[in-house]
Amino acid sequence: MDGYIQKTYAGRTKRYVQTLDLRDDPEMIKEYRKWHSEEFQWKEIREGIKAVGILEMEIYILGTRLVMIVDAPEDFDWKGAMDKLATLPRQAEWEAFVSKLQGCRADAHSDEKWQMMERMFYLYD
Repeated sequence: MDGYIQKTYAGRTKRYVQTLDLRDDPEMIKEYRKWHSEEFQWKEIREGIKAVGILEMEIYILGTRLVMIVDAPEDFDWKGAMDKLATLPRQAEWEAFVSKLQGCRADAHSDEKWQMMERMFYLYD
């Protein structure tokens, strides 16, 4: 594995890491991957993520476990951004669509699905 090149930013940033488990169904996982691919992702969702101030969002997968990493400016307000994101075009439609693959209620808000992870280690320098 060669790793993944990370973006660099002019100012200080902070990172959020969340996790979510998909349904244990290989076909549904295949569908979830498809709808997150560059070819099939909904441009309104990508635009909305950027519009609320998120600099980068990555999702990693291992089996049914997803880990989402979000980079944002140092003064970023997570709750305010998620509340705003929920009102943007096609966001409710997207959440209802992917909830079938995630095993969540169609009207579940982001923080009801994705669980914020606690950083327990870094290199301390």
